[in-house]
Amino acid sequence: MTEVISSRSYFEIFSLPVGWIIERAAVDARYRQLQQEFHPDRYAAKGDVDKRLAVQTAALINDAYQTLISPLKRAQYLMQLDGIDADQESHITSDGAFLMSQIELREELADIGQDGPSLAALEALASLEQRVGATYAGLQDEFSAHYSAGDQAAAFDTVAKMQFFVKLLDQVEALEEQLDS
Repeated sequence: MTEVISSRSYFEIFSLPVGWIIERAAVDARYRQLQQEFHPDRYAAKGDVDKRLAVQTAALINDAYQTLISPLKRAQYLMQLDGIDADQESHITSDGAFLMSQIELREELADIGQDGPSLAALEALASLEQRVGATYAGLQDEFSAHYSAGDQAAAFDTVAKMQFFVKLLDQVEALEEQLDS
């Protein structure tokens, strides 16, 4: 292999400045370029070491891509680059109002699920999904502001809130699939 990229940051791999804001089209284009360059099939006729390195490099590229395009993973990664492990399931925000809103949203989701498949349930779920998505987008903006200002504690707390909303969005999607079938 001509180049091993495992020692570089995900931002460097994708030729991006380290920061919250990314241009998705540029990330997608660079991903396709890297996949072509380092796809393991290109190294099928090479030695075992080159094949293994190609597989490892392709996996790294995939991991970097998935991290950069996911707002939560990107926020966690930025915190990690600053020496903070933000991928902690045990970290819970101390924001009481936020926690109460989480309980209310989850109760609303559970109530929708009890109704079974119906037009009313699907409409209620769509409304919930829209509100949850808007709040999640707001949390991304909040993270951006805290991170840009260098307020690591507030950024870290916002990442914890983002984790709640990603899980909630996953649950909304699962219920939607259940109601659609």
